[in-house]
Amino acid sequence: MISIHQQQDVIRRLREWAERRDAVRAMLMTSTRAVPGAPVDIFSDYDIVLVVRDIQPFVADRSWLQDFGEVLVVYWDPVYPAPDYGIDMVSNVTQYADGLKIDFTLWPIALFERIAAAPDLDPELDAGYVVLLDKDRLTDGLRPPSHRAYIPQRPTEEAFQTWVNDFFTDPPYVAKCLWRGELLPAKWCLDYDMKHVYLRQVLEWRAQIDHAWSAPVGSLGKGLKKLLPPEIWSELERTYVGAGIEENWEALFRTIALFRRVASDVARHLGYTYPHELDRRVTTYTEQIRSTPRAGERQPEGHA
Repeated sequence: MISIHQQQDVIRRLREWAERRDAVRAMLMTSTRAVPGAPVDIFSDYDIVLVVRDIQPFVADRSWLQDFGEVLVVYWDPVYPAPDYGIDMVSNVTQYADGLKIDFTLWPIALFERIAAAPDLDPELDAGYVVLLDKDRLTDGLRPPSHRAYIPQRPTEEAFQTWVNDFFTDPPYVAKCLWRGELLPAKWCLDYDMKHVYLRQVLEWRAQIDHAWSAPVGSLGKGLKKLLPPEIWSELERTYVGAGIEENWEALFRTIALFRRVASDVARHLGYTYPHELDRRVTTYTEQIRSTPRAGERQPEGHA
C-alpha cells in the first residue's frame, strides 16, 4: 500500500541513519525538494548525496537500502569516475514498496572536497541543495546555490542553424520507415529523436522568450507545460498518436509544422534567419516518399 510520507519525517530518518553510520561523513539533499518554491507532491523523489569514506562497502553489501523500507526495485549505475575529477562515484535509484523513492548518490570524501573547491559549483548543487548532516564541516566552504543551473542558454546563431539542420535529417528516415510499415524505428525516430531531442530543445528556448531566459527547465521537459503558451502545448499534444501508420504520417507532418513555428519564433526573437528553403526541400521530399506507391499498389489519392 502506498503511504503518504511527510518530508520532515523522511529527513529525520535519513539523519538518524547517517548519524549511526561512521562511514557517512556528510549528507545533502538536492533537486526538487531542495529548491525553494518548487512543486512537490507525494511522489517527488528524495535526491540524497552521501559523502562517505569509501563507496565500495556500500556497493558490495547493498542491504543498507532496506533500512528505509521494503525495496520494490532498485537500479544501480556502475561505479564510474566523476567527470572532470576522475574519482570513482556511484548512484542508485531505489523505489520502495510503500511509495517512498530515494535516489542515492555516493561521493567519496576526496571527490566532495574537489567539488567544493572547484571555481564553479556543480550544476546539481547549484540548482539547489540542503545540508542535512556534516560531521566534519566538509561543507563549510561550499558556496550557496544560485538556483540558476539548468536554465537554457541562448543559442548562438551557428548552434541554432546546426540544430535546425540536424532536425531535418530525421523526417526522411521516419518517412522511409512508415512507407515500409516499420513501426518501431519510425516511432523511435519520431517520438524520441525528433521530439525529445530536437523539438524539446526549441520548445525550451521558446519558453525562455516569455520568461527572460530565467526559468529553470526540469529534466525530460518537466514543467514545460506551465512555461509555454497553451496553444503551443496543444499542438505538441497533437503530435502524439498510436500505432496506426496513417496517423503517424499525420503526426510526422504536425511535428515538422510545430518545429517550424517554434523555431521561427526563436529565430525572430534572437535576430536569426530560419532556413525556410531547407525546410521546404526536406518537407517536399518527405511528402514524395509518402506518395510513392509500393510494388503492386495504386497511387494514393490526394498524394500525387
